[in-house]
Amino acid sequence: MIPSELRQFLDSTRPLLIGGEPVDSGSDGIIDVLDPATEDVVGRTAAAGADDIDAAVSAAQTALHSDAWSGLSPDERGRILWRVAEGLEAHAESLAWLNTLENGKPLSASRAGDVPAAARTFRHYAGMCTKIAGRSPQLVSSARDFHAYTRPEPVGVVGQIVPWNGPIVAASWKLAPALAAGCTSVFKPAEETPLTALYIGRILEEAGLPPGVVNIVPGFGAVAGAAICAHDGIRKVAFTGSTEVGREIVRAAAGNLKKVSLELGGKSPVIICADADLDKAIPAAANAIFFNAGQVCIAGSRLYVEEPVFDRVIDGIARIAADMRVGPGIEDGSQMGPLISRKQLDRVLGLVQSGRDEGARVVTGGERLGDTGCFMQPTVLADTDAGMTVVREEIFGPVLCAMKFTDLDSVIAAANDTEYGLAASIWTRDLQRAHQIAARVEAGLVWINCHAVADPAIAFGGYKQSGWGRENGWEGMEQYLESKSIVANVS
Repeated sequence: MIPSELRQFLDSTRPLLIGGEPVDSGSDGIIDVLDPATEDVVGRTAAAGADDIDAAVSAAQTALHSDAWSGLSPDERGRILWRVAEGLEAHAESLAWLNTLENGKPLSASRAGDVPAAARTFRHYAGMCTKIAGRSPQLVSSARDFHAYTRPEPVGVVGQIVPWNGPIVAASWKLAPALAAGCTSVFKPAEETPLTALYIGRILEEAGLPPGVVNIVPGFGAVAGAAICAHDGIRKVAFTGSTEVGREIVRAAAGNLKKVSLELGGKSPVIICADADLDKAIPAAANAIFFNAGQVCIAGSRLYVEEPVFDRVIDGIARIAADMRVGPGIEDGSQMGPLISRKQLDRVLGLVQSGRDEGARVVTGGERLGDTGCFMQPTVLADTDAGMTVVREEIFGPVLCAMKFTDLDSVIAAANDTEYGLAASIWTRDLQRAHQIAARVEAGLVWINCHAVADPAIAFGGYKQSGWGRENGWEGMEQYLESKSIVANVS
């Protein structure tokens, strides 16, 4: 049953949050938020226009220079972030329900995965607030009468744009390091999932975050997102989403040469060697592609299996797919929810058809499931090759492309034959072989005998067209810091 406090939250159109105040859209725009399991409206938010973005940037600039924020010690800043983590846990049930209603993923995953992960991220960066430190380099090429040191400072006002596939986690990955660094934010959630961000805004207020430090502006990408990327008052844009949109953001950011970090698409290989523990590798490979209906940037969408065990692995994954309970996320026992929208469902079905047309064999799935909602059968394609569209393009759906390999060099070449380079996993009992493959695979994250293990301490990001920069870890903090060098003549 939906928690009563959440029902109250959903009863009215939610306003923007600018300068600590609820603000109706200056353009009178409205976003209807749909439950992808039913395609019914579950809530509404105001949609920010360009003038609203101007107001949000102004509020963020004022907060950036206020004693209420910039005057806080690192310890005091850390205490606020710690209270945010506690607030996420205190409101965990409402957040989990909201996440599932907007995004569609099973409620069990929202409860056990998304909300605890977000709380861990804020708690991790609460501790990082007091670890920001400069250096005092030796001036080996200058006279000794000089003293030099570096001073880390916040970048300033940042624009943060997140996707719909994991709204709670994405918000924590963006906001926590930016706040730890002392920045202020103009934060735009995806138009498909804006409600979780506004709910988190209430938690930020409860935790004592000063007004204007985080301004939450739901809106459409072509309007609000474009205004953020082009705004001269924003010093940095942090974006998670498709590679195509990432390119547009780079072009828009050129106006004032604002800094840009991008966490973009992926086409991640899963490599299963003949000596792998198949009782673990098979269900893990299935989970790597069917979790969140495959709508994950690190989804293991390309499967390479050593020839002697190929049939056993494919049969095992196909059985898991065929037996998987697909249904609304709020229903007990649902293992996979819907795709986010009818548009996304049609896109994925179209890519599967292109695979058929190019010679792929559908081992299981491949069709829409039911007449209501945006459900699709978990799908396994065999007889695929590197020339097929389904192997080259990020599908962002529950579609696995399976291929055989016979030797180490060929599978590494195949794994690297992509414009992406976000993640990969390797399954083998031979750790020497595992580390040899890991060293040669072009990916920002490589897992050995596991997949999709994420932690706030582990840097997350990709090679090639999977993005610029990193999130999480110290590397995620650095994205929001400038380094100032100071040199003093002490003679």
